[in-house]
Amino acid sequence: MKMYGIPNCDTVRKARKFLESHDIDYEFHDFKKQGLDIDTIQTWLNKQPLDTLVNKRSTSWKQLSDEQKAALTSGSDLSVLTEMPTLIKRPVLEINASLLIGFSQAEYEELLN
Repeated sequence: MKMYGIPNCDTVRKARKFLESHDIDYEFHDFKKQGLDIDTIQTWLNKQPLDTLVNKRSTSWKQLSDEQKAALTSGSDLSVLTEMPTLIKRPVLEINASLLIGFSQAEYEELLN
């Protein structure tokens, strides 16, 4: 199991606390420090739609030009996600063949049981 996110993000903290309180081992990948590659993003997009992955309410999204937003929304330029991983909803949890984006205690409980 691998969790991607930023350690100081409140939602990531909640998800990590949930896993730790249930004694679940996981690997944490800080994508702000460690980065992300396009292959990882493409793998995620094979499991979840782009609209689910991108946080359009984020400050990072608001800083993009209209051209960048259009290119990202259409899927024609995913490189902006590697350059600005804060555009990605957090956390991203890879578990077996599943991918959870964001934190919902109910979803985590369902997936882990």
